[in-house]
Amino acid sequence: MKEYDVVVIGAGPGGYVAAIRCAQLGLKTACVDQWLGPDGKPSLGGTCLNVGCIPSKALLDSSHHYHNLQHLFPAHGIEVKSASIDVAKMQQRKDKVVQTLTRGVAGLLKKNKIDAFQGHGRLLEGRRVEVSPHGSGDKETLKAKNIIIATGSAPVQIPVAKIDGDRVVDNEGALAFSEVPKRLGVIGAGVIGLELGSVWNRLGSEVVILEALKDFLATADRDIAKEAQRTFKKQKLDIRLGAKVIAAKAGKTGVKVSFEDKGGEQSIDVDKLVVAVGRRAFTDELDPEAAGVKVDNQGRIEVDGQCRTAAEGIWAIGDVVRGPMLAHKASEEGIAVAELVAGQSAHIDHQLVPWVIYTHPEVAWVGKTEVELSDEGVEFRKGSFPYRAIGRAQGAGETDGLVKILADKKSDQILGVHIFGAQASELIAEAVTAMAFHASSEDLARTIHAHPTLSEAIHEAALAVDGRTIHL
Repeated sequence: MKEYDVVVIGAGPGGYVAAIRCAQLGLKTACVDQWLGPDGKPSLGGTCLNVGCIPSKALLDSSHHYHNLQHLFPAHGIEVKSASIDVAKMQQRKDKVVQTLTRGVAGLLKKNKIDAFQGHGRLLEGRRVEVSPHGSGDKETLKAKNIIIATGSAPVQIPVAKIDGDRVVDNEGALAFSEVPKRLGVIGAGVIGLELGSVWNRLGSEVVILEALKDFLATADRDIAKEAQRTFKKQKLDIRLGAKVIAAKAGKTGVKVSFEDKGGEQSIDVDKLVVAVGRRAFTDELDPEAAGVKVDNQGRIEVDGQCRTAAEGIWAIGDVVRGPMLAHKASEEGIAVAELVAGQSAHIDHQLVPWVIYTHPEVAWVGKTEVELSDEGVEFRKGSFPYRAIGRAQGAGETDGLVKILADKKSDQILGVHIFGAQASELIAEAVTAMAFHASSEDLARTIHAHPTLSEAIHEAALAVDGRTIHL
């Protein structure tokens, strides 16, 4: 039986980062991962790298270039006749990006002298992990002083629309279409549904998104959600709210989707249907109870504020625990736990986890929304500024969107920043940094922002909190 200071189960953005940090701190570390790539070989990086964040962004970028070629470039005087899309080549590029990065993760583990075990990890009592390799290999048991569970999440499946891998698919299937569906149905107008719907919409598919909730982007700021919904409608994304799917019947040529809305029972016919109704903590065959680890009623592993489970020496991070299912949240938790295991102090501020939706324009936010602050009885001031009044946005032809800042009425401390617009995923980092240092809106208002840049929208929104915008 091999013995380690730390055994990490899962090599996604939480697991492999935790393993690397443990090794950096001088801890003998092993990492167990079960993911196999299309070639049947180990493919580290978890859902995010293999069938999530990275491949979806690769396709989003490809589809965005194609969309701009048809809709933005002509205004710049750039004309291309008979533009076409080679889906197979686009998919090959996506696969190459994934392959490059998965190999990079393997290289990082090797460089940091981390023992990588391919197979499914199962918890045993006494801080032991049983590794069951794919194929006919023998099981192996690892013993550790500490175990970090980073098994991630899996797509939620619904009985009314069963995944068949052909006509009805999950996010993984929607990333692998060999041709553009003439008509695409998507169940769920959340992050995954909007991003995947955007990819194929830009490439020419007629996309209908069915969302059971009556509010669009219910967790986002209302002003941002309203502006985003208006813009997506202009992009011809057919988003139907309050539409509860009751059946999906796949045939030889398509899928008939039945749903109920305020008008009663309706149905649509689509070529492909994507089920994107959320994700669940992945603990399949992990057997946490055998090691004294508790699981809540949603299937998530219970942890304290520093990611400790109920079992001594066993920790859990990322999608498998409470909080947002975001790669960067998992990574930061992994680093913090590694440092705690090594006897160092560490802090995880879950209030400062940025959210991003990679549509175009992008949606990004950090901190509280107006609704949340009002519900909590917090008095605040707000300021917003539209992209259309920013010189760089006009020059780029990216004028849809706005920045909104919420600040405490008395102290002026920034409580939330919400962005809808081009490069929102990059701009939100300034807000996160400012809030990490407990900055006020006045601090941002008096910080010099380069001209012309999109970041000036943050500057002007900060000025707007005090009613003193310059360019509007």
